[in-house]
Amino acid sequence: MKWRATILGGFALGTLAVTSAGQAETSSDRQAVEQVWLDAHNAARADFGTAPLSWNSDLAEGAKEWALRLARESRLRHSSHAERQHAGENLWMGTKERFAPDRMIAAFTDEKQHFRAGTFPAVSATGSAKDVGHYTQIVWADTREVGCATARGARFDVLVCRYWPAGNVIGTPIAPRTKVARRQTPN
Repeated sequence: MKWRATILGGFALGTLAVTSAGQAETSSDRQAVEQVWLDAHNAARADFGTAPLSWNSDLAEGAKEWALRLARESRLRHSSHAERQHAGENLWMGTKERFAPDRMIAAFTDEKQHFRAGTFPAVSATGSAKDVGHYTQIVWADTREVGCATARGARFDVLVCRYWPAGNVIGTPIAPRTKVARRQTPN
Protein backbone atom coordinates (compact mmCIF):
# COMPACT_ATOMS: atom_id res chain seq x y z
CA MET A 1 0.00 0.00 0.00
CA LYS A 2 1.35 3.44 -0.91
CA TRP A 3 1.84 5.97 1.88
CA ARG A 4 1.45 9.62 1.12
CA ALA A 5 1.88 12.84 3.00
CA THR A 6 1.44 16.27 1.54
CA ILE A 7 2.00 19.61 3.16
CA LEU A 8 0.96 22.97 1.86
CA GLY A 9 3.14 26.03 2.43
CA GLY A 10 1.68 28.18 5.14
CA PHE A 11 2.47 31.80 5.73
CA ALA A 12 0.64 32.37 8.52
CA LEU A 13 -2.94 24.58 16.08
CA GLY A 14 -6.19 22.81 17.97
CA THR A 15 -6.83 19.18 18.02
CA LEU A 16 -9.79 17.04 17.44
CA ALA A 17 -9.36 13.70 15.84
CA VAL A 18 -12.44 12.62 13.97
CA THR A 19 -13.29 9.08 12.94
CA SER A 20 -14.45 8.27 9.44
CA ALA A 21 -17.96 8.15 10.84
CA GLY A 22 -17.49 11.75 11.97
CA GLN A 23 -17.52 10.99 15.69
CA ALA A 24 -14.99 12.70 17.95
CA GLU A 25 -12.53 10.66 19.96
CA THR A 26 -12.78 10.75 23.74
CA SER A 27 -11.71 13.87 25.58
CA SER A 28 -8.68 12.13 27.10
CA ASP A 29 -7.58 10.87 23.66
CA ARG A 30 -7.96 14.37 22.24
CA GLN A 31 -6.00 15.92 25.10
CA ALA A 32 -3.19 13.38 24.67
CA VAL A 33 -2.90 14.17 20.96
CA GLU A 34 -3.01 17.90 21.66
CA GLN A 35 -0.16 17.48 24.12
CA VAL A 36 1.90 15.57 21.54
CA TRP A 37 1.37 18.37 19.02
CA LEU A 38 2.17 21.10 21.56
CA ASP A 39 5.29 19.24 22.76
CA ALA A 40 6.52 18.77 19.18
CA HIS A 41 6.07 22.48 18.48
CA ASN A 42 7.80 23.47 21.69
CA ALA A 43 10.72 21.10 21.13
CA ALA A 44 11.39 22.81 17.79
CA ARG A 45 11.07 26.23 19.44
CA ALA A 46 13.44 25.28 22.28
CA ASP A 47 15.99 24.08 19.74
CA PHE A 48 15.62 27.35 17.83
CA GLY A 49 15.73 29.45 20.99
CA THR A 50 12.19 30.86 21.05
CA ALA A 51 9.72 30.80 23.93
CA PRO A 52 7.28 27.89 24.18
CA LEU A 53 3.77 28.15 22.79
CA SER A 54 0.55 27.83 24.80
CA TRP A 55 -2.41 25.80 23.62
CA ASN A 56 -5.37 27.90 22.44
CA SER A 57 -8.72 26.06 22.32
CA ASP A 58 -10.31 28.73 20.14
CA LEU A 59 -7.59 28.29 17.52
CA ALA A 60 -8.10 24.52 17.79
CA GLU A 61 -11.86 24.87 17.24
CA GLY A 62 -11.35 26.97 14.12
CA ALA A 63 -8.74 24.49 12.91
CA LYS A 64 -11.22 21.65 13.49
CA GLU A 65 -13.88 23.30 11.34
CA TRP A 66 -11.42 23.90 8.51
CA ALA A 67 -9.93 20.37 8.76
CA LEU A 68 -13.42 18.86 8.46
CA ARG A 69 -14.10 20.93 5.35
CA LEU A 70 -10.78 19.95 3.75
CA ALA A 71 -11.36 16.27 4.59
CA ARG A 72 -14.77 16.40 2.87
CA GLU A 73 -13.18 18.06 -0.17
CA SER A 74 -10.12 15.71 -0.19
CA ARG A 75 -7.81 18.61 -0.95
CA LEU A 76 -5.60 21.16 0.76
CA ARG A 77 -6.09 24.89 0.51
CA HIS A 78 -5.62 27.67 2.98
CA SER A 79 -8.56 29.43 4.52
CA SER A 80 -8.74 33.16 3.90
CA HIS A 81 -7.09 35.47 6.40
CA ALA A 82 -10.55 36.71 7.38
CA GLU A 83 -11.88 33.16 7.92
CA ARG A 84 -9.04 32.46 10.35
CA GLN A 85 -9.10 35.94 11.86
CA HIS A 86 -5.57 36.58 10.59
CA ALA A 87 -4.04 33.65 12.46
CA GLY A 88 -1.18 31.77 10.84
CA GLU A 89 -1.98 28.38 9.33
CA ASN A 90 -0.06 25.21 8.51
CA LEU A 91 -1.74 22.38 6.57
CA TRP A 92 -0.84 18.71 6.15
CA MET A 93 -2.52 15.75 4.44
CA GLY A 94 -1.52 12.08 4.53
CA THR A 95 -2.85 8.63 3.80
CA LYS A 96 -5.68 7.78 6.23
CA GLU A 97 -4.61 6.10 9.49
CA ARG A 98 -0.91 5.93 8.52
CA PHE A 99 0.65 8.83 10.44
CA ALA A 100 1.05 9.35 14.17
CA PRO A 101 0.45 12.88 15.52
CA ASP A 102 4.17 13.53 16.08
CA ARG A 103 4.97 12.55 12.46
CA MET A 104 2.44 15.06 11.18
CA ILE A 105 4.29 17.88 12.95
CA ALA A 106 7.65 16.40 11.89
CA ALA A 107 6.59 17.01 8.28
CA PHE A 108 6.71 20.71 9.19
CA THR A 109 9.80 20.69 11.40
CA ASP A 110 11.84 18.60 8.95
CA GLU A 111 11.96 21.75 6.81
CA LYS A 112 14.66 22.97 9.23
CA GLN A 113 17.21 21.35 6.92
CA HIS A 114 16.51 24.03 4.29
CA PHE A 115 16.33 27.01 6.67
CA ARG A 116 18.96 29.72 6.73
CA ALA A 117 18.84 32.82 8.86
CA GLY A 118 17.82 35.98 7.06
CA THR A 119 14.94 38.31 6.38
CA PHE A 120 11.67 36.58 5.54
CA PRO A 121 10.95 35.34 2.87
CA ALA A 122 14.65 35.00 1.86
CA VAL A 123 15.31 32.29 4.47
CA SER A 124 15.60 29.10 2.43
CA ALA A 125 18.78 27.48 1.16
CA THR A 126 16.70 26.29 -1.81
CA GLY A 127 15.65 29.82 -2.72
CA SER A 128 11.96 29.10 -2.05
CA ALA A 129 10.25 30.17 1.18
CA LYS A 130 7.69 27.40 0.54
CA ASP A 131 10.41 24.91 1.50
CA VAL A 132 10.66 26.36 5.04
CA GLY A 133 7.38 28.22 5.63
CA HIS A 134 5.86 25.63 8.00
CA TYR A 135 9.04 25.47 10.06
CA THR A 136 9.46 29.24 10.27
CA GLN A 137 5.83 29.63 11.38
CA ILE A 138 6.44 27.13 14.19
CA VAL A 139 9.62 28.85 15.46
CA TRP A 140 8.53 32.46 14.77
CA ALA A 141 9.55 34.47 17.86
CA ASP A 142 6.40 36.61 18.10
CA THR A 143 4.00 33.65 17.89
CA ARG A 144 2.67 32.71 21.35
CA GLU A 145 -0.30 30.34 20.85
CA VAL A 146 -1.19 27.33 18.77
CA GLY A 147 -4.23 25.12 18.19
CA CYS A 148 -4.41 22.07 15.89
CA ALA A 149 -7.05 19.64 14.70
CA THR A 150 -7.34 16.63 12.44
CA ALA A 151 -10.17 15.24 10.38
CA ARG A 152 -10.45 12.02 8.45
CA GLY A 153 -11.71 11.99 4.91
CA ALA A 154 -12.46 9.02 2.66
CA ARG A 155 -8.77 8.44 1.86
CA PHE A 156 -6.79 11.06 3.78
CA ASP A 157 -6.23 12.51 7.22
CA VAL A 158 -5.94 16.28 7.32
CA LEU A 159 -4.15 18.34 9.96
CA VAL A 160 -4.71 22.07 10.38
CA CYS A 161 -2.60 24.08 12.83
CA ARG A 162 -3.29 27.73 13.58
CA TYR A 163 -0.94 30.22 15.24
CA TRP A 164 -1.38 33.53 17.05
CA PRO A 165 -0.02 35.94 16.25
CA ALA A 166 0.80 34.79 12.75
CA GLY A 167 4.43 34.51 11.75
CA ASN A 168 6.20 34.66 8.42
CA VAL A 169 5.91 38.43 8.24
CA ILE A 170 7.56 39.69 5.06
CA GLY A 171 10.59 41.90 5.76
CA THR A 172 11.15 40.54 9.27
CA PRO A 173 14.50 39.01 10.25
CA ILE A 174 14.47 35.45 11.60
CA ALA A 175 17.44 33.64 13.09
CA PRO A 176 18.00 31.13 15.87
CA ARG A 177 18.71 32.67 19.25
CA THR A 178 22.19 31.98 20.49
CA LYS A 179 22.26 30.23 23.75
CA VAL A 180 24.34 32.21 26.21
CA ALA A 181 27.02 30.05 27.75
CA ARG A 182 27.14 30.28 31.51
CA ARG A 183 30.35 31.67 32.85
CA GLN A 184 32.03 29.59 35.42
CA THR A 185 33.78 31.46 38.16
CA PRO A 186 36.97 30.06 39.65
CA ASN A 187 36.63 28.55 43.11
